[in-house]
Amino acid sequence: MQGYHRSFAMTTLTHLECSRCQKTFAAGQAYNLCECGGPLLVRYDLEKARQNWSREWLMRAPASMWRYAPVLPVSKPEAMVSLGEGFTPLVRARRLGAAIGASQLWIKDEGVNPTGSFKARGLSCAISMCVELGVRKVAIPSAGNAASAMAAYAAAAGLEAHIFMPRDVPQSNYIECKAFGAHVTLVDGLISDCGRIVGERKQAEGWFEVSTLKEPYRIEGKKTMGYEVAEQFQWNLPDVIFYPTGGGVGMIGMWKAFEEMEALGWISSKRPKMIAVQAEGCQPVVRAYEQGAKVSEFFQNAHTAASGLRVPKPLGDFLVLNAVRDSGGCAIAVSDEEMLNAGVQLASQEGIFSAPEGAACVAALDKLLSSGFLKPDEKIVIYNTGAGLKYLEAYSTRFPRYGGTDADKLGGLITPR
Repeated sequence: MQGYHRSFAMTTLTHLECSRCQKTFAAGQAYNLCECGGPLLVRYDLEKARQNWSREWLMRAPASMWRYAPVLPVSKPEAMVSLGEGFTPLVRARRLGAAIGASQLWIKDEGVNPTGSFKARGLSCAISMCVELGVRKVAIPSAGNAASAMAAYAAAAGLEAHIFMPRDVPQSNYIECKAFGAHVTLVDGLISDCGRIVGERKQAEGWFEVSTLKEPYRIEGKKTMGYEVAEQFQWNLPDVIFYPTGGGVGMIGMWKAFEEMEALGWISSKRPKMIAVQAEGCQPVVRAYEQGAKVSEFFQNAHTAASGLRVPKPLGDFLVLNAVRDSGGCAIAVSDEEMLNAGVQLASQEGIFSAPEGAACVAALDKLLSSGFLKPDEKIVIYNTGAGLKYLEAYSTRFPRYGGTDADKLGGLITPR
């Protein structure tokens, strides 16, 4: 990988471990799920990393997520497939914060990643491991952005990519995937239907499945969002993190990153309140949280303008719920109208045109401040997981040129307190 400091040892990976039954697996092989159906998590020799790696080393590390290579699984620098993902801006949102009553508000803008979303992190890591392990064909079901990212990194690696997406996926995602040379199949249904097709065909076709949490490495790329927010706050975590939750891998990954950083001696035991944000039209995690359940139930008739939140049954729901509850956070749903209005407000007040998923977090923040669940002086970080330009069909309903409503005349925009 260009720019990597090769004098430093690479990964400290030791083995993989099932998140459900704790069975261990040897590194160096291509795995999907445990026999019990549980997602696999990568484990490292953190004591070795602590002795041979330091926060000061990061001062000469590449300005990408690969600055954290000792706690990423790739062992060979030549296997790294990087397009410059990670180390995204943490932007102080003063005007928006003043409008909604949050004096210490930041936006972690993942929309500036390659292919315009946080999915670049996970797919960079997963495709790099495919290269290292000798995988030549990959397949993925996706609501949009993961497909774009996989197609891009597979193209960069020279791998054969097979993508299954709902037919109503945002046009930008479909065009990107085709441009990257992927084999794209549009499906009449949801991401769950796409996943079923991949599962049925992968053995006969010789595909390695890189579905959310059905392989162990996407979570490792996503967890770097947790390392970055700690580093950008000088190793003091914020009080609250808002995360748009479809599959929930980003939240699971950050929670794993916090545990690793504490073991490294880089942060204290303090944790942010983790807020899982979903759409009213698809809120399986919210319902499970409200009911005190350990896992979610399949959400029937899922619908939302935020395609990344249209995941009716996350595989890692139990890990998301554990992080939310252990942190003293909560799970909350907002309507499509609320999230799109909030997206317009974020753009007009901060110059950040966010994906509806990220905008949903702005709307959720307003609700939790109004209810008193959060305090105005808490240090709050919202993760915007993608660029708004990828969701022009959704935002077109806000503006009259496209037959929508003039945003300046919309009701429901958040007003100053």
